[in-house]
Amino acid sequence: MIWLTWRQFRTQAAVMFAGVAAFAATLAVTGPQLADLYRTAGSSLVDRLSSSDQTVYYAGLVVVLAVPAVIGMFWGAPLISRELETGTHYLAWNQGVTRTRWLVTKLGLGAAAAMTAAGLASLAVSWWSSPIDRAVNGGGATDTYFPRLDPVAFAARGVVPLAHAAFAFVLGVALGLVIRRTLPAMATTLAVYAAGQIVVPLWIRPHLAIPDRTTVPIEPGGAPISIQEGAKQIVAHPEVPGAWVTSQQTLNAAGQPAPLPTSFADCLHTESGPPTLQQFDRCIADLGASGYQQQVTYQPAGNFWALQWAETGLYLGLALALTGFCVWWIRRQLT
Repeated sequence: MIWLTWRQFRTQAAVMFAGVAAFAATLAVTGPQLADLYRTAGSSLVDRLSSSDQTVYYAGLVVVLAVPAVIGMFWGAPLISRELETGTHYLAWNQGVTRTRWLVTKLGLGAAAAMTAAGLASLAVSWWSSPIDRAVNGGGATDTYFPRLDPVAFAARGVVPLAHAAFAFVLGVALGLVIRRTLPAMATTLAVYAAGQIVVPLWIRPHLAIPDRTTVPIEPGGAPISIQEGAKQIVAHPEVPGAWVTSQQTLNAAGQPAPLPTSFADCLHTESGPPTLQQFDRCIADLGASGYQQQVTYQPAGNFWALQWAETGLYLGLALALTGFCVWWIRRQLT
């Protein structure tokens, strides 16, 4: 069964590992120069990176984020749905192999290969990007590079990609079992996995570790403040290097959450366009004088590994649950 399973998805595996190896070789060539530059520049590294460094940085993010999705679509979804679609699974079961052994072997070998591919990609990209990550977490001001806790970078660092790959692979297998047609299973796998990559950072990941909170005075010359929703909401940007801001709320003079007063929008209103900087500062000063403050909830940079292990456990638990579902389905529902 191991030999047969390997033959069935060795082409997809070869393409994946060849692509990861080629990209890792590119990183190995350019990585030492980046590390040397960080040793001399420190946190100012982000201001000295070339356009080619920026291209490699974003390519690394795309590669690691794409690997689990590609694995789920092209490894997981066709692995069993293709056999169900063509009816060749009956031949395997008539050779003295039980359907449970048939399924578990495919799941075990495929999941191990998936985690290996994602782990190698994450390791290479995390190593290459580590000087940039340290510079950003150390306070290097940038709007171009992400802190490690940013939802985009977080999913491309550490051990989380391994769990994402295992989950995506088993998800594809489960959907292939249920749908029993390869192309619909591939499309559904991509849609469900992508939905999970949106839901988890928005509503689950912020609660996987205890966050910190800080109250920011609303005043000119303080923490930078921006306005959203037509002066109905403000957003503060406190100095918390490497942190991931998960939520904010405005507090009134009594320390209670409250909407911005209508007088603030009236103060900013002009007939000719956006308010001037002097007018903006005056309106901010009036708001602060009325006792308003901004409470910022964030995950500090030090929570990176706590969140990594918590999310890894979450996705591996989902993968195990889907494995149990697959075993139940093939024994009870598949005829």
